[in-house]
Amino acid sequence: MDSAYLFMNGDIYKDLHLPAFIFAGCFVSVALFLSLLLTFQHLRSYTNPPEQKWIVAVIFMVPVYATESILSLWNAKLSLACDILRNCYEAFALYAFGSYLIACLGGELQVLNLLEDEADKQINEPLLEGKNNDPSSSEQKTFRNFILRPCVLGKDLFAIIKFGLVQYMILKTLCALLAFVLELCGVYGDGEFKWYYGYPYITIVLNFSQMWALYCLVQFYNVTHRKLEPIKPLAKFISFKAIVFATWWQGVGIVLLCTFRVLPKEGKFQTGLQDFMICIEMAIAAIAHIFVFSAKPYRHYFVPASHYGEVTTHQETKAMINIEEGDKDKPALLEKKETEVKAPGTNIKESVQDIVVGGGQKVVKDVVLTINQAIEPVHEGMTKIQETFHQISVSDETKDETEVKVEEHEQNITTEHEV
Repeated sequence: MDSAYLFMNGDIYKDLHLPAFIFAGCFVSVALFLSLLLTFQHLRSYTNPPEQKWIVAVIFMVPVYATESILSLWNAKLSLACDILRNCYEAFALYAFGSYLIACLGGELQVLNLLEDEADKQINEPLLEGKNNDPSSSEQKTFRNFILRPCVLGKDLFAIIKFGLVQYMILKTLCALLAFVLELCGVYGDGEFKWYYGYPYITIVLNFSQMWALYCLVQFYNVTHRKLEPIKPLAKFISFKAIVFATWWQGVGIVLLCTFRVLPKEGKFQTGLQDFMICIEMAIAAIAHIFVFSAKPYRHYFVPASHYGEVTTHQETKAMINIEEGDKDKPALLEKKETEVKAPGTNIKESVQDIVVGGGQKVVKDVVLTINQAIEPVHEGMTKIQETFHQISVSDETKDETEVKVEEHEQNITTEHEV
């Protein structure tokens, strides 16, 4: 009865806000403690920078989500700003997870070679079995192959997957900024599925963009999961995808339930419920990350000193010993040196610097490359349009010149007849 009264009078947010905030705060404390502890362990055992810089980026998704959600739950006026920052980091985390899988395979060059080898196997297997004598049909680089037979695309598959991940990061950031501008203009309408608000259009664009990015990640996993078996990729993939996929559709589901009056259609209640659930989910995610992204494999990771570290000799000891050779003792000099290999990243400051600078440079490079890939078809299309217009104009000029010549010829004939 009390519950029904609260729903009918719209006071449910006011009555549940403080208990929900305290309850969510406990889960956020657990999430922050576990995630920051795991991050610190990776920074102290930073022996494999190509992989660990992206692991830290993925792990840090939990503190970012938890902090922004509890702030938004505390003050509803901060919900839009927190949601924008959370969405931007979500897109970056998806890119970071893809980069982590690439690093685990040995880098981009190794991935390209791996995909080419897989493509050759897929193309040659039917030929060896005598099923197909025309290899050109298997080598067609089509969208259909990406959906049904991604292995045959070879290095083109890597380009498609990378574009899919980066486009989501770019679109998510741009849509977040656009949402902020529309909110300032009063036409965003957060949670309102009405044609004169910007929310439904941005939601549709981000939905397709995210689904495409996640599908690219799934296809990459399907092709490379055997090579990734040492890192147990399925658990990592599920734990990460659950955060990205669940939080997004969870928000859409809450909006739909509020739209159909299943839940109170109050803006504060919608955002508050979403933030409350994320706070709880981040504590669960933090516990999962301890097992899935553990720092233990990197504590005894072999680091080639010539490539990563610095070799220093601290102490040298010499001693004379006698070695028996037959019936005689032969003196020999024994030297003992204590050598220390300084592994990179054991200093937290250097680890953070490598993550921020190295990771930032990689992100900028990939973003520029993706923008160029997106602009290139547009440029080619514009060039073809210009060439078409040029051909039309040239043909019109030729036609006009022909008509003028015909008219002059007719006038000359007429003049000759008159004469």
